[in-house]
Amino acid sequence: MKRFYQIAVILLVVLVITACNNSSEPSGDKKESVLNKVEESGVLRVGFEGTYQPFNYLDDNNEYVGFDVDIANELANRLGVEAEFIATKWDSLIGGLKADKFDVVIGQMTVTEERKESVDFTDPYVVTGSVLITREDTTDITKLEDIKGKKVGVGGGTTFEEVANSVDGAEVVLYKAVTDYIQDLVNGRLDVIINDQLLMSYNIKEEGLPIRIASDIVNKDEIGMAVKKNSPEFVAKLNEELAGMIEDGTYAEIYKKWFDSEPLVK
Repeated sequence: MKRFYQIAVILLVVLVITACNNSSEPSGDKKESVLNKVEESGVLRVGFEGTYQPFNYLDDNNEYVGFDVDIANELANRLGVEAEFIATKWDSLIGGLKADKFDVVIGQMTVTEERKESVDFTDPYVVTGSVLITREDTTDITKLEDIKGKKVGVGGGTTFEEVANSVDGAEVVLYKAVTDYIQDLVNGRLDVIINDQLLMSYNIKEEGLPIRIASDIVNKDEIGMAVKKNSPEFVAKLNEELAGMIEDGTYAEIYKKWFDSEPLVK
């Protein structure tokens, strides 16, 4: 009886140790899962809108091009994998990341405290700012306070929405696509829109739009790459490769290709 009791105790201890070891394994795997998955699959799945020229959009050959695309391809190359691009509506990007539809969002997502609760961000890969855009004949909107009482178009769920809502009395209209509220501004259905200075400078010049940037920067934005929460190894690896791109001049080459100016990220 005594021997049976001793055997039972030994078996119980073995079971406890085994259970503890098994329970600790997933947490280690989880920490490295995104980076491991990318390296093992040979593919970096990149989420963005795919309609945000000049950052990410389809060209005449139905292929994705733009600043974000070039950055993503260069990162993938340095990781030794291929980039795969997955276009998703802006308000579904974070949800898609959480649902594992892609590994990283490289799509002009501003780093905010609210978003940090849902995703992890890399170091900024773009530093830019919000500006007011009006029709060419508009003269009474030159600073943020001037949008009071005006009809203001912005993308829903963006930092531009937050900027617009910071002014009491502004009539804020939300859109899903930037092309839609640019068109409504041109057609007189809006008084002003708020968007990124780089995006608007490029589009006004390339498309010959009858609108203009009417203000200085009203809100500075730091743009980061978003990854799944609790992915420290993946964030560290992306930061390492981004730093290498900046150090060897590759980043500046890509930036100048699209914006013909010196980047603020150095």
